[in-house]
Parts: sequence; structure tokens; C-alpha cells
Amino acid sequence: MAITAGLGWWQGGKRQQVAAPKERPLAVKPVEKKPAPAVTVTNKPAPVIGNRVPVQPTTNQWVSQRGVRVYTNATDAARIGLTRIDETGLPNLTVNFTPRPVAAGRDLEIQVALDRRGFSPGSIDGMSGPQTVAAIAAFQQQQRLPISGRIDARTRRALTLRAPVFAQYTVSTNDLARPLPLGKTWTAKSRQPILDYETLLELVAEKHHCSPRYLQKINPLVHWPGVRAGTAVKVPNTAGADTMAGVGALIHIQLRAKTLRVYDSSTNLVAQFPCSIATRVENRPVGRLAITAVAHPANYTFNPARFPNTPEALAGSGSLNIPPGPNNPIGTAWFSLNQPGYGIHGSPDPEKIGRTTSLGCFRLANWNAERLLKLVRVGTSVLVE
Repeated sequence: MAITAGLGWWQGGKRQQVAAPKERPLAVKPVEKKPAPAVTVTNKPAPVIGNRVPVQPTTNQWVSQRGVRVYTNATDAARIGLTRIDETGLPNLTVNFTPRPVAAGRDLEIQVALDRRGFSPGSIDGMSGPQTVAAIAAFQQQQRLPISGRIDARTRRALTLRAPVFAQYTVSTNDLARPLPLGKTWTAKSRQPILDYETLLELVAEKHHCSPRYLQKINPLVHWPGVRAGTAVKVPNTAGADTMAGVGALIHIQLRAKTLRVYDSSTNLVAQFPCSIATRVENRPVGRLAITAVAHPANYTFNPARFPNTPEALAGSGSLNIPPGPNNPIGTAWFSLNQPGYGIHGSPDPEKIGRTTSLGCFRLANWNAERLLKLVRVGTSVLVE
């Protein structure tokens, strides 16, 4: 029997030793030394490193909807929806324009073309909704086309653009002088000389029949609180060559559709505007009415009995005269109806037009109330259904 241990073993009562193997030295290859490269000093700029993007000429600048400048080419810019800007930072606008039908799927073009014709899509925002669909259907009725509320080939040809979709508006010193803070209470409002626009953004948006948010979207580089006189901004071109024709002989208000239509004496449809109606059904006048008076600009008489939760009503104060202006509760124009307390009028909140929000009157956007002034007169019939 043999038991191994370490580097030997036991045999015959004696430990037998085994010599350990000798280690061989490692062969080391000598390192070849090369001379260092010569350093050449030049005036050339450093190469582009990492994500650095070389600056391109200003003629190749584009801007995203969030105002970020992008340097790219026309093909890629069109693919991802960028807007080209010139050296002044203002998006290029078409100067030489050839009349053409509206483009299919271009909601903004459709809205602007309808607005020029007197078929209001509501506050222009570049997105088709129920009010745009209603305006298309009314236009189709006027043109004696199949009424679908959709832009088909025949409707496109009839809805011709005769001027560019966008225009350039230059902010004036008068524009900058107009905005005023709006009083928080009826008493504070009654003490103001006028209830004008609160901001320049509100003024320019309403002047061009669009939403303030959309105006900001198409002018991403404009800082509205800091705008100076002479600043050029991009706006929907609602003052195009198209005009409404004819004198209104009948106003037709459809409560379910929340629309106000104007017909001439030959029963031709002249215009259609979205309108707001009373929240409570019992406060909606129905039937044959007539315009008995027109006011532009219009004051508003605050009756505390109609607003029981206001500080004025709780304090037992009397009626207050609220001065005119676009932020007056009845907007810039008022049409009295031959039913006491009821009328058609403008509104300080054009974004809310087309809802059931009033106490009983029929509200329009201020720009549509002013269009109605040109179409009707005292004595014009009003049919509410």
C-alpha cells in the first residue's frame, strides 16, 4: 500500500523523495522602439466631433412648430413638416398667387376659403371640426351641390382661393396702446372707459378670425408680451378678395345645429355663422321674431337680479352701465329682438361660440356679429326653430 503526500510517497517504511520539476524561464521579446511622429501646426479648424452640426447658410434655416431652428434641406423639411424662415425670422409668404381650388385635406385652406365667403368655420385653428363641417354643408347648399359636409372634387372647384392663405400683419403703435386689464367685478368694469382687448395676442387673433393658440403656433419665434411696433407676424388671410353679397331679408336660427343663417329676399343663402344658445330650454325663444334696434358699439346694462351670486347682488346695489368694447359681455354689436330682454350679439369669448352657454340670447363671435351688421337692418325677420 502506498500513500502519496506532497512530492513523495512511503514505500518499505521509508519516505522516497521526488525532485520538483525545474521552471523554464519565459522568453521575452524585446520591444521595438519607433520614433514619435512629427507634429505639424496648421490654422485649419478642428474636425466635427460627436453630435456637433455644422452651421448652414441662413437660406437653409427651417423652424419646427415649437420654435426650434433646424438646419436641413427642402426635401427633409417638407417630409417632417417644418416651416422655412428668411433672414428676418418670419416664415416666407406667397406674394405672387394664382387662383386655384382649395387643396384636399388642407383644413386651414378650407377654413380660410369658407370664412371669406361668409360661411364661418368658427375660430380658425387649422383643424376641421363640427363647425367646419356645418360651414361646408351650407356652402354646398348655396352652390347647389350635393350636401355632404365633406370636401369632394366639385366642392373644391367651387371653393376657389383667390388670394394667399396667409398674410403679413405689421403691429402698430396703436395696437400696442390698446390692451387694458379687465376688471374682475361688475363694479370695476363699470368704472373702465372701455372694455378693450387684454393682450396684443387677443387683438391680432380676433382681427384675423383665429384662435390665439393657433396664432402662436404659426409664429413660433414671436414673444408676444415683448412685441414692438413694426413687428411683422403671420396671420390667416381672412381679408381676401371674396366678399358676401346681398342684403339679408331673413335670419334663420337653428337651435339644434347652433347656427345662424342669413337669406336674401330671393331665399338665397348668403351667410352662416356658429352661434351659442341658452343653457336652459325654457329660456330659448322660438318662432317668428324681428330686429327692432341695432347698436354698434354697444353698452351693457348689468342687472344684479340676473346674477344673484355676484358681490353687487349680495350687496343690494342697483344696475350698472358697462362700457362698450370687445370684452363687453355682449361684444361689439347688439341686435334687439321684439321679445323683451332677448337679442343677437357678439361675445368676448369666441372660442366658446357654438355651445349652450347663454342666458337666452344668441351669441356670435365679434367678427361675425360685425358681418351681420352689413347684412341686416331694423325690421329684418328672424325665425328661430
